[in-house]
Amino acid sequence: MSDLRKIIIDGIEVEVDPSMTLIQACEEAGVEIPRFCYHERLSIAGNCRMCLVEVVGGPPKPAASCAMQVKDLRPGPNGEPSVIKTNSPMVKKAREGVMEFLLINHPLDCPICDQGGECDLQDQAMAYGVDFSRYREPKRATEDLDLGPLVATTMTRCISCTRCVRFTTEVAGITQMGQTGRGEDAEITSYLNTTLDSNLQGNIIDLCPVGALTSKPYAFTARPWELTKTETIDVMDALGSNIRVDTKGREVKRILPRNHDGVNEEWISDKTRFVWDGLRRQRLDVPYIRENGKLRKATWGEALSAAAAAMKGRKVAGLVGDLAPVEAAFSLKQLIEGQGGSVECRTDGAKLPAGNRSAYVGNATIEDIDSAKFIQLIGTNPRVEAPVLNARIRKAWTHGAKVGLVGEAVDLTYDYAHVGTDRAALAGLLDHKFDAVLDAPSVVIVGQGAIREADGEAVLAHAMKLAEATKSKLMVLHTAASRVGAMDVGAVTEGGLAEAIEGADVIYNLGADEVEIAAGATVIYQGSHGDRGAHRADIILPAAAYTEENGLFVNTEGRPQLAMRAGFAPGEAKENWAILRALSAELGATQPWDTLASLRKALVAGHPHLGQIDQVAENDWQPLKTKAMGKANFVGAVGDFYLTNPIARASQIMAELSAMAKARSEKPMAAE
Repeated sequence: MSDLRKIIIDGIEVEVDPSMTLIQACEEAGVEIPRFCYHERLSIAGNCRMCLVEVVGGPPKPAASCAMQVKDLRPGPNGEPSVIKTNSPMVKKAREGVMEFLLINHPLDCPICDQGGECDLQDQAMAYGVDFSRYREPKRATEDLDLGPLVATTMTRCISCTRCVRFTTEVAGITQMGQTGRGEDAEITSYLNTTLDSNLQGNIIDLCPVGALTSKPYAFTARPWELTKTETIDVMDALGSNIRVDTKGREVKRILPRNHDGVNEEWISDKTRFVWDGLRRQRLDVPYIRENGKLRKATWGEALSAAAAAMKGRKVAGLVGDLAPVEAAFSLKQLIEGQGGSVECRTDGAKLPAGNRSAYVGNATIEDIDSAKFIQLIGTNPRVEAPVLNARIRKAWTHGAKVGLVGEAVDLTYDYAHVGTDRAALAGLLDHKFDAVLDAPSVVIVGQGAIREADGEAVLAHAMKLAEATKSKLMVLHTAASRVGAMDVGAVTEGGLAEAIEGADVIYNLGADEVEIAAGATVIYQGSHGDRGAHRADIILPAAAYTEENGLFVNTEGRPQLAMRAGFAPGEAKENWAILRALSAELGATQPWDTLASLRKALVAGHPHLGQIDQVAENDWQPLKTKAMGKANFVGAVGDFYLTNPIARASQIMAELSAMAKARSEKPMAAE
């Protein structure tokens, strides 16, 4: 610990790493420094000058604490620790001056600005500014940008902190924003007036410290102090991003990210952020029963009796959908297997081996990507399967990691070595000499697209063998939020989906909307939206969506996380576990729990690692036997990023984004 350096900040002596910046050292000492342009996850710009501090014995002017490192400080005359002052008259005067300059051209439109109430400029003007203005000149104005349907711009409010430019360039990996002009003519703009082509662009709304960039769909719908804020977990992909759902009354008004260094840092994808309008459209709010080919509304009593009558004495199969919490999967398994049926959660046909957690989760954590020197992607396009994870791989790449890809050649926002597109390329990787990789931490990431075909288990076995050969860690990148949890509780059938539903008279569909069910069987559908599953159903039991019930979700690295209820389900819709509990009583096989707490107790008793919330359990490495693979090319698991689940398909915003993405991908044609 001898390489730490002692410094004195406002009379508080602290020992810090010399490579820290002064703003970070002040945070260590518990001293708050105001800032606009500095952000700990972006490069340092040093252009807002709000974080000025006084360095005693240094130059006779304040120093920007975000751009100066502790090792740059000179010790006192007799080797005493350097002294920093953050509240001296010099600093106070400097902050007031900076604030005055920032407000010269800033419009007085706080009453109509969506940032009002959570605006850094408002807060810091109150705390560090002065209560008068010396300027009588007219304020300058700039034209607003069109960045697309997600981000609303009022560029007159912009204070040129360049956070949006740095985020889109460094984290999202697109080069579409920049700053042009100098002095008073400087303005942030998009090159050639393009709209942003990134599924992470919504994060610039959070980053903007003023009201220059705000959420277009949320505009003028609520003020921050009117909203009820609930900390929960996202289910749009299997990353399990930590989010905050803001509701007003019974409606979800917006979704924001929460910081979690081990999962999503503080970013979320656009689908996670803007899918909330799909939560109030196409909802199932009463039970339905199909009679003479048409669905009619029914009471809960009728629907449950009809479902029980259909299931008694018949061959039953249960399907677990992509958005179902672990409790619902556990409850369904107990119910269906009690009736002599079988349950399956791998509705996309993924060949994930039951019971072998090292094969269906792997042994890598998301944080392992940060320190990896080599990352091998197999049959995956993380840019659409898990955009926030892709940003993390990009971050590792910017720090010098090498990335290899076996699969479709796509734009991942970073350079990679494209090894090939088919199984032969993966087999060829195993013949290489890996001396260069062995001494550095590395990660092999397998996508669902690689293991969906008939030879999926052979591909997975080869990936595990590659991880062993390169001394890498393995990560299985899932696309369904419910998959790992359902695999953990054993909601699987030996022969997969085909065997589970083969010869079944009744199929109990727990929100599985991505699977086609052939005519013949009676289908009981339990879900939240009128999507594909409900169209095929004979009995519909309306259930709560992910923001309307407490539930447990296990993310792609095997980390159990709690999703909390932010609002109530519409109409007569009920929580998933409660519907299954009521049906079990109707079947005369009452489940031994009456509350979610007692259901969780039974769940954790059977699967203890699910009780370790927010912890990644160690998985015993059990390599699969390698078999011959087929010859097919690898294809990605996600076709349209914006329309992967029933909530997204009900969202108008997602439909618009999907149409724009499709139009963008079509090559422009010249007139003949």
